[in-house]
Amino acid sequence: MTTTTAAGYRLLELTADRVEEFRAVDAMAFAEPARDAALDADVPFAVPLDRAVAVETDAGDGPGEIVAVHGSYAFTLPTPGGEVPCAGLTWVGVRPDHRRRGLLHRMIRAHLDRSLGRGEPVSALFAAEPGIYGRFGYGSAADHVRMTLPRGAALRDVPGSADLTVRFATLDPAAHEGLVDDVYSAAGEGRPGWIRRGSDALRRIAVADPPAWRNGGEPARIVTVRDAGGDARAFAIVRRTQTWADGGAEYPVQVRLAAAADAAAAHRLWSVLLDLDLTSTVTTGMLPVDDPLLALLVDTRRPVPKLTDNLWVRLLDVPAALAGRRYAAPLDVVLGVRDALLPGNDGAWRLVTGEAGADGTYGARVEPAAGAEPDLALDVRELGAAYLGGRSLAALAAVGQVTAARPDALHRAATAFGWPVAPVCPWVF
Repeated sequence: MTTTTAAGYRLLELTADRVEEFRAVDAMAFAEPARDAALDADVPFAVPLDRAVAVETDAGDGPGEIVAVHGSYAFTLPTPGGEVPCAGLTWVGVRPDHRRRGLLHRMIRAHLDRSLGRGEPVSALFAAEPGIYGRFGYGSAADHVRMTLPRGAALRDVPGSADLTVRFATLDPAAHEGLVDDVYSAAGEGRPGWIRRGSDALRRIAVADPPAWRNGGEPARIVTVRDAGGDARAFAIVRRTQTWADGGAEYPVQVRLAAAADAAAAHRLWSVLLDLDLTSTVTTGMLPVDDPLLALLVDTRRPVPKLTDNLWVRLLDVPAALAGRRYAAPLDVVLGVRDALLPGNDGAWRLVTGEAGADGTYGARVEPAAGAEPDLALDVRELGAAYLGGRSLAALAAVGQVTAARPDALHRAATAFGWPVAPVCPWVF
């Protein structure tokens, strides 16, 4: 694929011989340190070539210089009660000397069009700068929390925790990749946003531990929790760093990724992590705002959670996306959607739920409602923000980002779009 873009530039699909040029632009855009070539053995280039797109200077018939890049992953996005194909936007960067020329806008347009062409009704990303992506229709749809806890922080009891066994070992990618993927999948069952790594390369990166990542710490360790039958129920990938003060050892523990399939396993896992010898503090990875650890802590004040935006979501095909999730209450509503970039979404859509399922939630059909007066009017950005159930339509209306024709319509829609499990993706793509 080669497409003319802004004057003097053209889009092209990446080829294997130009991967290093692609990476160099990303490194310059994000001010990355010099890359150790040996790192590639542990951390491969994971973006599929047919999903990696560059902008090069137009040099006529020959290749130009690559000056801007982006790519995407083929994910399945867990939604409230369902799932949809999702384009995970990543590696977005423009060389500093080619900014302010419309290249980002052209790349995002290409990404939206290509994703729609592949039948992906939703795109998601992690925003390096939160001020960028709202103007392209992405809404902040989830948050995560991180906490730094003191050693010995007390936890409330959970029945069955003491019956589980724990092993502390050095992380071995070959031995632990399958375990990490299996427990991660079980832990995220029913949680919107809990994206699985959809390729061998991404699963390999999840358990990679190149020396360049250690920052003076030990090789990564893995703590596993198993039941009486030997099945893994929880894990944490952690690193300690030798730190000595006048009073003795004050090793910090950094948890890179942790997951537990049930409350007992979570209790057993964190009980061990919070009582390692020589350590002083434990810093968690990215946790959902309703993670079991927050409910298990006896003292919830001392480890003040730090809240950060997580997934940003963009609906590419409004009716397909809205039909690809379930709803917490019955609903019959006309949504007036504004979409400046994808005219196929712009207009009125009627969302009607059907009969309740065994879990008490509702599926929906979505169809055009041309000429109908919208019950709610909103930008596609706000629809994306509410899509995973982590943002309230009523709260968005309170700040003028959703307009309701009637208060009852807003209340019913906010209730139906809400979800009892907080969305999160605990790893950055």
